[in-house]
Amino acid sequence: AWVHGDPRKVIYPTDSYGQFCGQKDTLNENKTILFYFNILKCASPVVLINLQCPTTQLCVSKCPDRFATYIDVQASYRYKPDQWNYYRQFCKPGFNNPRKSVAQVLRDEDCPSMIIPSRPFLKRCFPDFSTKNGVLTVANQTTFKDGRGKTRNVTDLREAANGINNVLDARSVGMKIFEDYAISWYWILIGLFIAMIVSLLFLVLLRFMAGVLFWIFIFGVIGIIGYGIWHCYWEYDHLKGIPGSDLTVYDIGFQTDFRVYLQLRQTWLAFMILLCVVEVIIILMLIFLRNRIRIAIALLKEGSRAIGYIMSTLFYPIVTFILIAICISYWAVTAVFLATSGEPVYKIMANQTLCKYANLTCDPETFNTTNVTKVCPGAQCTFAFYGGESLYHKYIFIFQLANAFVFLWLVNFAIALGQCTLAGAFASYYWASRKPADIPLWPLFSSFGRAIRYHTGSLAFGALILAIVQLIRVILEYLDHKLKGTQNAFTRFLLCCLKCCFWCLEKFLKFINRNAYIMIAIYGKNFCTSAKEAFFLLMRNVVRVAVLDKVTDFLLFLGKILVAGGVGVLAFFFFTQRIPVFAQEAPTLNYYWVPLLTVIIGSYLVAHGFFSVYAMCVDTLFLCFCEDLERNDGSTAKPYFMSASLHRILGKKELSPKKA
Repeated sequence: AWVHGDPRKVIYPTDSYGQFCGQKDTLNENKTILFYFNILKCASPVVLINLQCPTTQLCVSKCPDRFATYIDVQASYRYKPDQWNYYRQFCKPGFNNPRKSVAQVLRDEDCPSMIIPSRPFLKRCFPDFSTKNGVLTVANQTTFKDGRGKTRNVTDLREAANGINNVLDARSVGMKIFEDYAISWYWILIGLFIAMIVSLLFLVLLRFMAGVLFWIFIFGVIGIIGYGIWHCYWEYDHLKGIPGSDLTVYDIGFQTDFRVYLQLRQTWLAFMILLCVVEVIIILMLIFLRNRIRIAIALLKEGSRAIGYIMSTLFYPIVTFILIAICISYWAVTAVFLATSGEPVYKIMANQTLCKYANLTCDPETFNTTNVTKVCPGAQCTFAFYGGESLYHKYIFIFQLANAFVFLWLVNFAIALGQCTLAGAFASYYWASRKPADIPLWPLFSSFGRAIRYHTGSLAFGALILAIVQLIRVILEYLDHKLKGTQNAFTRFLLCCLKCCFWCLEKFLKFINRNAYIMIAIYGKNFCTSAKEAFFLLMRNVVRVAVLDKVTDFLLFLGKILVAGGVGVLAFFFFTQRIPVFAQEAPTLNYYWVPLLTVIIGSYLVAHGFFSVYAMCVDTLFLCFCEDLERNDGSTAKPYFMSASLHRILGKKELSPKKA
């Protein structure tokens, strides 16, 4: 890909001669925009973006800002040379012969028959559409001359620019979102910093008051959702009687300004019902799992004690993040080079619809020596798209799949390395006879060194199995997307079943891999042996797995929600200028939900990074505890390695010395 690819094909538009617009050190360096001679020949914006519009395409420094036709400009070039000088900048380079007949100019496409006011979008000149009193106009005009003796309505441009208004609306929304980020980026960083501090604070406090903090987590989440229910009801009641508020979402359709939906009672009613359902589910889970939550809190206290002795583990997610960022960068760059590996393909463009050579490939260097121009006067050999007929170009899609597979493999390996490293560090804590005296020096770095030196193959093999399943899921999603609309009921059912089965298989493999890496970190055995031993060990303790492991995951998830929700509520009050002290500091935004959603999602990811260390710690200690119960009996010869608190809480009955 790096040999054949050329990212300039993505960065710069390409004219009819295969030259890049705006490329430095070329004749087009200052001509960054692509201009279409006759945009009426273009069926849709998709055709324009794909550079397959059947008209001459030229690099220009700016788009036309006025209506004009070649006929009018040619007729007046003697006494209005300024008009000619302006118009000829949209003609082919070097053309300066206004005496040439109009018929020959239009046949050879030396100049466009007309120019219309346009503005650049995606580095291409599009008609400058606007709406005046509900009527579509271009530069406040509803008609224009097409340069071929006809007066046409602006609506004729609709087919050529199908969907342009929607695209421009999306562009407008995108620009507003970009402006909001530009204004509020430092406040977003402050919000993420607060989320990091809160996450660290909770993890530190867990060592001393895990039970209290987790009940705060639980009731905090209930309180935040309760406030959301009350706020939705208040908005719903406040809009009562306001004209237009009783309309439905279906009535108003899709709107680019999302604030319109917040003026509808139905929107707030839907939010309120959704939050009520979530609130009821959480309360019911707490009622039925209250005893198991107490047991899980005890295990978390042991985990917090382990992290307290190995604080460096809290910052290991940064290493995983850097490795994954490198993997994403490698995949993205290679994918771009692969996508731009095609050679320029030139096709014959003929003005005559019955030309037998139309749309055939051609060579611009030898085109003038052929008889095509004699058979089809005015035919040209112009650039169409990037492609190729070689073996390499035929299998670019396969190469893209291979690149995606390597990406999945590398990402899974980076995650596996992190899990094995953390498991090794926490296992060294559990199996220390005297804690913390017998914990080895620099346990995290020692575990990382062991994982790299001894377990790279095992981690790569586990990542390979998971990557294969994920690639199959990607292919199924691709097939589903490609066959959408052409499938029969049986095909849709089969694809749905396959997608569901492979989704379940991926979840199962992630669970097995995670515990296999823990066993690898403890014993140093290969992946298959470790996976088998971990699976049967968990099956022999399946009740404990359900009671402790999953409930712990649920509590940690509640912690993430509380951090993200708490910071999100704070950000909501700040960006909506509802905090009097900071009302003057809050930026004026187009959409306050832009930085708000960024802060909420970012806070959740920050909390997830810290809490994932905690989850790995609990999983490792739990597996070590199960192994400890099977290997030892609490006698003097075979003492337990677990702490005294785990003696009391996790399995009192099993902890009595076994009788001979």
